[in-house]
Amino acid sequence: MNKKINESFYDVVIVGGGPAGLTAGIYLARACYRVLIIEKEKFGGQITITSEVVNYPGIEKISGEKLTDKMRKQAENFGAEFMLAEVSDIIDEGDIKTIICGNKKIECFGVLLATGAHPRMIGFEGEEKYKGHGVAYCATCDGEFFTGKEVFVIGGGFAAAEESVFLTKYAKHITMLIREDDFTCAKAVADKARENDKITIITNVEVEWVQGDEFLRSIKYKSNISDKEYVYEVKGNDTFGVFVFAGYAPATKLVSKLVKLNEQGYIETDINQRTSVEGIYAAGDVCVKSLRQVVTATGDGALAATELEHYTEGMRRKTGLKPVFSRKPKKAETDNHNNADNESGSIDKSSSSSEDLFNEEVVEQLKKVFEKFERPLILKIYRNNSKTSRELEYYMEELIKYTDKLEIEKISELEIKDKIKGNDKDKFSEEQLPYVKVCHKNGEDVGIAFHGVPGGHEFTSFIMGLYNASGEGQRLEEEVRDKIKAINHTVNIKIIVSLSCTMCPELVMSAYRIAVLNQMVTVDVYDIGVFPAYKEKYNIMSVPCMIINDNKPHFGKKNISQLIELLY
Repeated sequence: MNKKINESFYDVVIVGGGPAGLTAGIYLARACYRVLIIEKEKFGGQITITSEVVNYPGIEKISGEKLTDKMRKQAENFGAEFMLAEVSDIIDEGDIKTIICGNKKIECFGVLLATGAHPRMIGFEGEEKYKGHGVAYCATCDGEFFTGKEVFVIGGGFAAAEESVFLTKYAKHITMLIREDDFTCAKAVADKARENDKITIITNVEVEWVQGDEFLRSIKYKSNISDKEYVYEVKGNDTFGVFVFAGYAPATKLVSKLVKLNEQGYIETDINQRTSVEGIYAAGDVCVKSLRQVVTATGDGALAATELEHYTEGMRRKTGLKPVFSRKPKKAETDNHNNADNESGSIDKSSSSSEDLFNEEVVEQLKKVFEKFERPLILKIYRNNSKTSRELEYYMEELIKYTDKLEIEKISELEIKDKIKGNDKDKFSEEQLPYVKVCHKNGEDVGIAFHGVPGGHEFTSFIMGLYNASGEGQRLEEEVRDKIKAINHTVNIKIIVSLSCTMCPELVMSAYRIAVLNQMVTVDVYDIGVFPAYKEKYNIMSVPCMIINDNKPHFGKKNISQLIELLY
């Protein structure tokens, strides 16, 4: 085979950065194979929203986020590479597989599918209608919206039991509705729910419908033994919440026509994690299996990686090709979150405060991203006399220390009031303060702004917004870029986020990317913790919440293609 090796050629590409994918990355990189892990949302997968993992061998108690962060660091220290991007296609060309991410093509010998699963909707009447207005799927993201409210939890598995206990931090009372005779998870987990005074458990029941106006006002469920019906209805103008934890649906749309799936859509594999296509393996929750836990995912990942080592070595001998490493593996003591050379330039900084902002590893990542800036930007800070305003100023002042491509312009509360009185062309409102708006050096508005302090999970979103505004930015398919530029009507997108939400950043980054490419589009992101009035204004009980031109809210994460469709 006469094929030229380039830096986009790998031994193995892993699609999915959860426990299965990260474990496989550790094994393959340690064995000196060139491996790339591609994740479209957040490295760590679904387990990152679990507050306590207590059944992982050797670790008494740890959060899902910390556990997978350790896995990631370990994989990187052995030399694994990372990319935040969405895979749009996988092409099987025999000995060589091609992975398509936007307009970027990545070639490899072997592929590991570790795409996991996402929360499953049940389908009761009103579920779709009240999604984001009372029906939720993530206790970590949305639990706070139901402080002091009655909450119903649907499900009797591990997630339902654990999250019910978590929700007691906020809710007045929890009623668990379980379809089976009892819990379907481990007794130790179920007992925590059983023993909690704020939790009532009802078995052998199924939800029929939820009803209301702008908020939930009633729920009906019935016994699946006697058909007896029960209706809970709020009094006065009160509302309640429904959290659905009914298992997960496999994320297999990408490979539905490539590998063999079972009737439920899970990937069928043999005992060595091989799929129906030679050179393509699968691991973790996306596979047909009887137990979906972090420990079984890591086991799948280790087994698949070991098999891929043998497969890849055979391909090297057969083709005479051997990937060229773009960098040397890090030493074991190095403590670094990301490969800053990845396509997205992503920085993993899940929490920030004005007292302890950027540690050494984050600074190094920032510098690498800032080096790619092609033109300078101005961060205009619109201030008021609040603690949040002072935090925002400090945050931006710290940020610009690491590049000469950013400078700050501060606009005082008095200046803002003058602009409001003078009907300045910019739409100022004291209720929107404080915020930072990004402008080009000549003062031209880039189209992106953050109201509050862009910390937590929105740190990466904000940095990537700056990166995209400073030059060509992240690569996009020509078709996608053309669609964005063809938007010929004025669009304002408001996105309401929580800094602790792992689902918000994808939507924010997509919206920022569109605004940077089209001057007709502006994006304002609001931290709901700083601007709670938006919760009532738009009846928000879930994040992310997106309002386009002050029309009906849209809830849930969306990629750039899905967002573009909503703008047309």
